[in-house]
Amino acid sequence: MLRNSFRHAMERKASIKVASVGFILCFIVVYLSFESFIGNKPTFLQINVRKQKNSTMPANQSATYTYSWPKCERDNSVTNISGFNSLPGHLKDFLYYKSCRHFPMLLDLPDKCGGPEGSADVFLLLVIKSLPGNYDRREVLRNTWAKERLQNGVWIRRLFISGTMDSGYEKKKLNRLLKMEQRKYNDILQWDFHDSFFNLTLKQILFLEWMERNCPHVRFMLNGDDDVFANTDNMVVYLKSLENNNGSNHLFTGDVIYNPRPIRNPKSKYYIPVQVHKSNSYPAYCGGGGFLLSGYSASIIYKMSHSIPFLPIDDVYMAMCLEKAGVRPKHHLGIRTAGLHIPDRKADQYDPCFYRDMLLVHRFLSVNMYVMWQSLHEPHINCSLSTKM
Repeated sequence: MLRNSFRHAMERKASIKVASVGFILCFIVVYLSFESFIGNKPTFLQINVRKQKNSTMPANQSATYTYSWPKCERDNSVTNISGFNSLPGHLKDFLYYKSCRHFPMLLDLPDKCGGPEGSADVFLLLVIKSLPGNYDRREVLRNTWAKERLQNGVWIRRLFISGTMDSGYEKKKLNRLLKMEQRKYNDILQWDFHDSFFNLTLKQILFLEWMERNCPHVRFMLNGDDDVFANTDNMVVYLKSLENNNGSNHLFTGDVIYNPRPIRNPKSKYYIPVQVHKSNSYPAYCGGGGFLLSGYSASIIYKMSHSIPFLPIDDVYMAMCLEKAGVRPKHHLGIRTAGLHIPDRKADQYDPCFYRDMLLVHRFLSVNMYVMWQSLHEPHINCSLSTKM
């Protein structure tokens, strides 16, 4: 009874917080529209930005790394592939630009990890895939499991990785929103490519290239979506408990899918025709909602990617890189990318006792994220054996 009362109270608090976030987002969108109308005068948030600093943390300054790559060109030769004309538009686009691997950075943070040499001080780097318009999700994560902090004596840092969306005014508006967030939080990397489901592999490799340059000695990483619930406290405990692995040995663990095959059904979101991937099998892979990996394994994936053509399913592509290097992903019972299945249908599906030992569960609405994080950090949670997953 007490736990239910507490949960209801927390839900009311969380609803107020989420409503506030929604109001702030609406205000930003309206104000940006007004700014576009009156000209290029700085907005209120651009003038009155409050920088959050902690002198004991690694350097975290926003800057831009200047480099140049060959311009991405459409490969028209793919039209000669048998059956090309029958493919859906998004798959045609994928094949047209399959060889494009380098895009300009719009938002960069080369000193996020304290510079290349200082990056060894970052124990767990949270790498969160987020679309430009998902401001509300990013705000929730910044105040819950993705908060940058010293946890059990080691540093947790946060990065959102993003591309661009839409075109014209809408694209400029979303880019301006990310730039405003960047000025306040210093936690966004953005490249000038179209952010879509079939470009997730591109996003992953762009990040890994950035990591090799700026954070080569990071110990471990969480790579996940912005709608997962991650118990980063538990992750630190798990990673610190590993024997003979401080990030310098192979680790790639998550919700492993064994004996997978390409989906050939054109109606599926995950449809992969033979024109894209001829083989009728995939290597075992971790569900892309979220997985943990060492800095060593991240570097391996990036190096192997140079000789492996892109596949639009990013979690499968990562496994292909691991397979080429002669290593495999490892299953972890605490990572549930297909959601947490509570056996008792009458039980509260968001009872914190079901989640107290989990590392990651996909997927969560923002309001449930707030409630769960606060509930798990209450000093006294009485859980029965029936809630142990």
